[in-house]
Amino acid sequence: MSMATPLTGAGESAGLWPRRRSMWFDLVVAGTAAVECVIGAAAFVRNQGFGVGWMVAVGVFGLFASLTLLLRRRWPLLPVVAALSTIPLQSGYVLLMVGLYTLGAYRPEGVAARFSERRAMSLLCAVAIAETTLVSALTIGTQQTEALHNGVPEYVLLIMSVLVAVGITVAPTMLGLYVGARRRYWEALSERAEGLETELALLAEQASERAQRAQVEERARIAREMHDVVAHRVSLMVVHAGALERVVHRDPDRAAESAKLMGDIGRQALDELRQILGVLRTVESSPVSGREAAAVLAVPTSDGPGLGDIPRLVDESRATGLRVRLTVGGARRALSADTERTAYRVVQEALTNVLKHAPGADAEVVVAYVPGGVALAVSNSCPLGDGPPAGRSLPSGGNGLVGMEERVTALGGVFSAGATGEGGFRVEAKLSVAR
Repeated sequence: MSMATPLTGAGESAGLWPRRRSMWFDLVVAGTAAVECVIGAAAFVRNQGFGVGWMVAVGVFGLFASLTLLLRRRWPLLPVVAALSTIPLQSGYVLLMVGLYTLGAYRPEGVAARFSERRAMSLLCAVAIAETTLVSALTIGTQQTEALHNGVPEYVLLIMSVLVAVGITVAPTMLGLYVGARRRYWEALSERAEGLETELALLAEQASERAQRAQVEERARIAREMHDVVAHRVSLMVVHAGALERVVHRDPDRAAESAKLMGDIGRQALDELRQILGVLRTVESSPVSGREAAAVLAVPTSDGPGLGDIPRLVDESRATGLRVRLTVGGARRALSADTERTAYRVVQEALTNVLKHAPGADAEVVVAYVPGGVALAVSNSCPLGDGPPAGRSLPSGGNGLVGMEERVTALGGVFSAGATGEGGFRVEAKLSVAR
């Protein structure tokens, strides 16, 4: 808190300095114009033979006209009007030049905005030139008497008056228009630079959000792959281990068969885990972005499971004692690798859930090739008995149905799951990504 006050004061001082400098500059300019206006107007009145009272009145008028320069940045048209009113008094030329410059250099508002356009500025210059030339021509006989006596023709004096009038009007007007155009140009560049900075910041923020979304999607995809591989295979191994424990003394041949099946299932699980880990190592060792990594992980390996592996999957479940019926309908057609893999994972997870949550139930797997894709349905009847004893049931993380739905909807398919009226459970999916 002690450091905030000095910093704030310094910022305010830095902001006040340009304004104070402009104020002092306007005071100096207004003072110079006032001196010129008062002296010129008083001299004009004296030359015309008026009294001191008129000289004072005209001098006060010139003074107030010059003080309009203090308001030139806010109302730039006001000094020009005041100057045009003092030109007939042979004064106010400094006021006119500064007023025309200000009207061209700044971007006024209201009525003055119309007079700051080029056509209006040209009209004001023409009026100022005509007025100055006319005043000079009318006063040739009084103020240029000496020149006439020296043999200088009147037309020369008239030409000189025109040139002076053009010089005191056109030059400040052109300078003001140039300065104003340059100021507006730099303002436009500054606004454009600020707009580009804002756009770049927005693009960087969007890129960061896309990278984070890609990272989240990548993690979810890895989690689904690991869940599908580990949950199903380990569930089968647990079921076979339970069967082996029950029959190891009574039926050695069946125990040996269960042990062999456990070994085969374990090897299959290891092979699939190696495939996933191999893809992960490839992604980590190559300099790719989060989205590219997600795309690589989404591509199945050449020997990944598909619809053709579902009969083997059903046989593995039957080997655990689960009564499963497989029905395949429709004409077999080539589907995309993602569709084949997703269909296999849906059936795999559904059968795993039957093993976990519906021991002793009958299951049915239906694969129907429909126009434009494939439809899947895995259902089971009401489970028999009360399930396995406490502490012996298969653990469940509750991610199976979520993972299936994510896989299906990611391909634009339709997924549904829920209990049936007979006390069983049914999982349905339709994948319509064909090629």
